[in-house]
Amino acid sequence: MSAPDAAPPTSALPAPAVPPRARALAARLAALFGQDSEIVGRLNDAHHRLAGANDRLRCAPAADPLVVHHQIHRAFWAYEQASEQRRQLAVDVGELSQQLADTLTAAGYRPEHARSANVHELAAGTWQPTDQAKQMKR
Repeated sequence: MSAPDAAPPTSALPAPAVPPRARALAARLAALFGQDSEIVGRLNDAHHRLAGANDRLRCAPAADPLVVHHQIHRAFWAYEQASEQRRQLAVDVGELSQQLADTLTAAGYRPEHARSANVHELAAGTWQPTDQAKQMKR
């Protein structure tokens, strides 16, 4: 007697299609990450200017205190402004990240894949979910 025809082994199901909305959200997030990098540069610059002015005030008794005071004031103002911009940016990133995760989950992706999606790859159309998300949870 011959064995009944066995069904061919099934391979993993193909990943669901990435919705255009997910790609658009990923592109917006990638742009925000670029803005964040610029803000970090301004924060670092303001920090260095503030530290330098403080050093001049302490270590250079001949320095004009009024000039140094204005340098400290301007550096602190720049730092404060950049910090506030970064805070607002973080809110935008959080909201867009949640929308992206919701969009990918609604399209059939597992939540851990949706949360760990590389936005640059997703925006470029090259993203594929991996089991790296599982490994990150361990």
